[in-house]
Amino acid sequence: MLHRISPIEAQTGPGNMPHPGDSSLAREKSPCPRVLVVDDEPLIRWWLSESFGERGYDVVEAADAGSAVRATAEPDGSFDLIVLDFRLPDSNDLTLLSELRLRAPHARIVLMTAYGTPEVQKRAREIGADGIVTKPFQFDDLFGLGSDDS
Repeated sequence: MLHRISPIEAQTGPGNMPHPGDSSLAREKSPCPRVLVVDDEPLIRWWLSESFGERGYDVVEAADAGSAVRATAEPDGSFDLIVLDFRLPDSNDLTLLSELRLRAPHARIVLMTAYGTPEVQKRAREIGADGIVTKPFQFDDLFGLGSDDS
């Protein structure tokens, strides 16, 4: 299940979206960074989507591995950042991370996990995770990941 949240919707709320024909909204393709939030927990997806949206990101949500793969296959499926839960109903290993790394080679990928054993973290980095955060975490913990000291 994919759900897109535009920067306008993040600022005004879903019920306050301007009319599609409003010429004041005519603009070129959004220069906003794009993030794909992949988590099966609706509350976590909502929290991350709102937090990214408030910071000007164009957010796409995916509730499972299949939706995440479909999002990266869409014509506009390029992402600057992918925030990926380790365990999903249809993926509970690092296979999805590997698939997303192939589909989005230029995106930064941050793996979220409550099961961050040293072995999982090591393998995730080998596959291409730019950062790993252990649940629970603060939103700001997502920034600055990917350096050698994270």
